[in-house]
Amino acid sequence: MLHVKKGQILQHKGDIHTKVYKVVSGLLRSYSIDKKGKEHIYLFGPEGWIIADGNPGDVPCDLYIDAIEDSKVLVFDKNLGDQIDTEKLIKRVAVLQKRVIMLMSATALERYEHFVHTYPEIIARVPQKMIASYLGITPEALSKVKRDRLNS
Repeated sequence: MLHVKKGQILQHKGDIHTKVYKVVSGLLRSYSIDKKGKEHIYLFGPEGWIIADGNPGDVPCDLYIDAIEDSKVLVFDKNLGDQIDTEKLIKRVAVLQKRVIMLMSATALERYEHFVHTYPEIIARVPQKMIASYLGITPEALSKVKRDRLNS
C-alpha cells in the first residue's frame, strides 16, 4: 500500500509506464492542463474508485494524477488487468461516458446535479474551483447554478 500526502503528484503528463491506482482512503483526481495553463479535472477518485490514464503503459500519458487529501492507494501495473476489480473499472468507464455526453448536451445545472449524484461524499471535501473545473464552468457560474438550485 502506498501512502500519499495531500498535494503529492503520482503521475505527470508525458510519463511512461504509468500505473493504475485503487483508492483505499482519501481522494485523488486526474486532470489536464491546457496550453493557456488552465486546469481541467477529468475524474475524482474517492474511496473504492480506480483512477488511471487510459493510454497503454508504453505510451506517454495525457493526465496528471495527484492527491487532494492524504490518501492510501493500491498500485497496479497496467498489464496486470486480472488484479484490478473489473466491476469498479466498468463503473469508472460508465461515469466517464455519461460525463462526456453531458458535457456535450446538458445544462450547467444538469451537470451539477449529476456531479452531486455521482460524488455525494466529496462535495464538502474539494474546493469549489475544482468542482467548477470538473463541470467545465467558472466558479462564478457554479455559484449561480447552486443559487438557482436552491431557489427552484
